[in-house]
Amino acid sequence: MAVIAVWQCDRDGSMFNDKKQAEEHDKYLELAANITDLIETQVPGLSEAQSEAIGLLLAERREVLAKACKGKPELLLEPFESSDQPQPMGKLASGSRDDAKDRDSQVTSLAAHQ
Repeated sequence: MAVIAVWQCDRDGSMFNDKKQAEEHDKYLELAANITDLIETQVPGLSEAQSEAIGLLLAERREVLAKACKGKPELLLEPFESSDQPQPMGKLASGSRDDAKDRDSQVTSLAAHQ
């Protein structure tokens, strides 16, 4: 039986073949969550879903937003192709509980073998 190392993001259950991609995705989600919290506290009247959508959008476009803040605001008006974010192998949260249990049964913790 082959052993395949995977990294799981604890924020949303996404799984990655590459540790660097998993860490990048986790940082993206952390930034989005913090932006969402900021928006919810500073902009009354928005729903949680709206605040989260704005947080995810700004986190996804963080590099363009940073350049815009440094003197190139026109960059925000350029067409945007979605997601330079690493794509997960799959999300545990996206399937049924049985699907998640099946995936979990296929993954063996490295700590179990130490």
